[in-house]
Amino acid sequence: MRTALFLLLLLAVAAIPGSTFPQRSIDAARTAQWISDHPTAGPILDDLGFFEVYASPWFAAIYLLLFVSLIGCVVPRTRVHWRQVRSVPPRAPRRLERLPAHREVVVDGTPEEVRERLRGALRRRRYRVHAHDDTSLSGEKGYLKETGNLVFHVALVGVLVGVAWGHLLGWRGDVIVPVGSTFANTLSRYDTFSPGPWVDPNDLDPYTLRLDRMDVAFETEDTGPGQFGQPRDFRASTTFTDGDGTERSEEIAVNHPLETGDGTVFLLGNGYAPRVTVRDAEGTVIYSDATAFLPEDNFYTSVGAVKVPGAVPEPLGFAGFFLPTGVIDDERGPHSVFPDTLDPQLALTAFEGELFPGGRPQSVYTLDTEAMEPLPGDEADQLRILLRPGETFELPGDRGSITFDGVERFAGLSIRTDPGKTLTLVAALTSLTGLVASLVVRRRRLFVRVGPADEAGRTVVAVGGLAKDDDEGMDDELAAVLTTDEGPR
Repeated sequence: MRTALFLLLLLAVAAIPGSTFPQRSIDAARTAQWISDHPTAGPILDDLGFFEVYASPWFAAIYLLLFVSLIGCVVPRTRVHWRQVRSVPPRAPRRLERLPAHREVVVDGTPEEVRERLRGALRRRRYRVHAHDDTSLSGEKGYLKETGNLVFHVALVGVLVGVAWGHLLGWRGDVIVPVGSTFANTLSRYDTFSPGPWVDPNDLDPYTLRLDRMDVAFETEDTGPGQFGQPRDFRASTTFTDGDGTERSEEIAVNHPLETGDGTVFLLGNGYAPRVTVRDAEGTVIYSDATAFLPEDNFYTSVGAVKVPGAVPEPLGFAGFFLPTGVIDDERGPHSVFPDTLDPQLALTAFEGELFPGGRPQSVYTLDTEAMEPLPGDEADQLRILLRPGETFELPGDRGSITFDGVERFAGLSIRTDPGKTLTLVAALTSLTGLVASLVVRRRRLFVRVGPADEAGRTVVAVGGLAKDDDEGMDDELAAVLTTDEGPR
């Protein structure tokens, strides 16, 4: 047990890097940026697996050792407990006054009559009773305490198996879907995809999900401090089509996911996707899409980037803010004062050059300007663009134009498959039940000796109690046995 506790503590310590350092399976771009920002420590920590902690060999080794230790703890204790449950209570000591709790009373009745009444009283209080001779009784109860302890440890093994099963065969994918767009459950359509080691990403269940409408309600009244502009409801109306071509309308809301059969679709977030069109100098459309911007505050001041690799003479990149209800001042710069689109504005700066320097992964919401140069403006050192829906800005140097066509909402969906979640949940609830039983139930032994008193028709009753652990209620237990209806009075 000490080994299991030590390994459990070690597992908790080993998990700390997983919450301290960015994890490659969650955010590859942030991980690459961290390593780039720390050229000395980054490669060393990467070799040690600190950026993929839960898939590292050393974390798996601790996990497996804990698993083996728990089994090695449970199996011998189960054998011992099974023998104890099947055995009879031990013989009553000759001198019960030496026990931590004891009482002696004189009652009416013969020793045989009194002993039978005490046998009934003990059984009524759920003791297993055995008579080793004609003048004594031995009772024992509380086996459920050790049973609960064993159930707790067996259930912990079940939790470990469920977590391991979910890790090996489960997967998680995240995708941003603008209103009116359709998502197909294929690997290429996910923005991020994290499969388990035994998952074939090319063997996903075929289905599609079209986002028909995204309904968001915000607080428009100042009902209290910090309440103005707070979200009140998020709902995504979708059309789900399974592999057989059967369509059905489904609504996804917070705490109301969609079950697809091959996964569960959660609504994790929402935001705005400005539709932007970029044309070259001849007016040919070289980019036209709804580009998601990431909200950064409660009023949906959102950051994002528009990347145009097909621009001539060099690729173009636009980075900046989308403001649902835009205000620009000297103190805070561009920001939104309400989360709904009352006065949508797009504030951008423009760059040209290499969009993906070194081929490093990067977030879709940011623009890596390491190998890019800012476009010059007329009066400022850098070109700054401010657009409202329907407006077009002509880029300098015959580079074409950019048009803000309109705004669409998007839903941030997370599709997850965890085949071990049912086992993990059942095991966790079972372990909690076993833990409660091991803490609440008392393991007690109670011994009785009877003998004739000096007076005819009277019997001396000596009762002693022994608890496995500290038990302040043992004296009350003796009193309850002696005063019950079946016991002597």
